[in-house]
Amino acid sequence: MKVELFCGGLGTRLREYSETIPKPLATIGPRPIIWHLMKYYAYQGHKEFILCLGYRGDLIKDYFLNYQETVSNNFILTDGGKSIELLNSDIKDWKITFVDTGIHSNIGQRLKLVQPWLEGEEYFLANYSDGLSDLDINQQVAEIKSNDAIASFVSVRPSQSFHAVEVDKSGLVRKIEHVGGAEYWINGGFFVLNQRIFDHMEEGDELVEAPFQRLIKEKKLHSKKYEGFWAAMDTFKDKSRFDSLYDSGETPWMIWK
Repeated sequence: MKVELFCGGLGTRLREYSETIPKPLATIGPRPIIWHLMKYYAYQGHKEFILCLGYRGDLIKDYFLNYQETVSNNFILTDGGKSIELLNSDIKDWKITFVDTGIHSNIGQRLKLVQPWLEGEEYFLANYSDGLSDLDINQQVAEIKSNDAIASFVSVRPSQSFHAVEVDKSGLVRKIEHVGGAEYWINGGFFVLNQRIFDHMEEGDELVEAPFQRLIKEKKLHSKKYEGFWAAMDTFKDKSRFDSLYDSGETPWMIWK
């Protein structure tokens, strides 16, 4: 099953980390977050990727064109460094299609622009490329099929350190609590989509706005509530959390380990 990765946004909330690289290349350990995500999908059997490029897409191309297997694999060095024998490999069996979908395109427009590369795929996977999870994606695929839904996404608990507030008309606060403990679920960005999604999209649509509203009316939108590990890299604080997890060895998203 093909995996479409939206990796063309400006990533403005992570600019304090870097002004020069796109968010998907922000690193966790020696590898960028997009690599961790692709490794996650590949481990579950999905090794064909379509990268929807935009802002600094040239750097994402360069990363894979000059990919260094030795960074995250064991190897034997002989002949004074002239010969390298890899003991294992990351991406040898991956197929990656790079498509320029524009700097200012929204998610729906990026999806439409890569439609030709999804021809023949009854179902396909998609992701915002800024979050990681230990979710069983194949179980989610099975659920969308059993529900005969056109689109499915994972609902997760928000991890941000905000407080949800309930206020009456006079301004009196009735309730305040951390969003993580409240009965709130957010879109976690792990999508399973049927080809029929394109029949519910119009020119310029943002995927989650109008198309999903149409699917709700037709009872064709499904969501899986997931309380396992999920985290997004939206800000520098989020990146620091990923770095801390990696340094401590607590990496639940690395299901291939």
